[in-house]
Amino acid sequence: MKTTQYIAEIVQELHQTVHLINDSEAEKLVQQILASKKIFVAGAGRSGLMGKAFVMRMMHMGIDAYVVGETVTANLEKDDLLILGSGSGETRTLVAIAEKAKSLGGTIAAITISPESTIGQLADIIVKLPGVTKDQSEGDYRTIQPMGSLFEQAMLLLYDAIILRFMEEKNLDSNKMYGKHANLE
Repeated sequence: MKTTQYIAEIVQELHQTVHLINDSEAEKLVQQILASKKIFVAGAGRSGLMGKAFVMRMMHMGIDAYVVGETVTANLEKDDLLILGSGSGETRTLVAIAEKAKSLGGTIAAITISPESTIGQLADIIVKLPGVTKDQSEGDYRTIQPMGSLFEQAMLLLYDAIILRFMEEKNLDSNKMYGKHANLE
């Protein structure tokens, strides 16, 4: 198969997943982000990279957002929001982060394939995404893509859609956001 045919197949898979995401779950997350003073995002591997992209866009919107584990991350306080992206919901480091945030009075949001997982059980908000776990043993969707690629791509699209909801809520456009874009490059 040609590379462009694979692209078309990936886009088709993503198109099918959109209709499997519960909009009220996503809207709960939007409203919690708007209500929280600080937002923290964590994920392992590629899920973590998607989270970093989300934090960058939130920063462009003027939201006080941080990537967990970075040297410039603030301290989580009561009523702050921690968003964890984990397909399995069982990543040990993320479970420990969720438990710590919970003990500090934080609100936990899980972006996951597995709402019944350890992280899902700790979460106050769950957005279930279609996909399969890295070993493709869990999940409600079949994909031609390796490991957790479909989940990670769907997560990035969800994050970008949440940004569009913020823009709508805060009456922002790209020109207003560009003023917060890094300019030391």
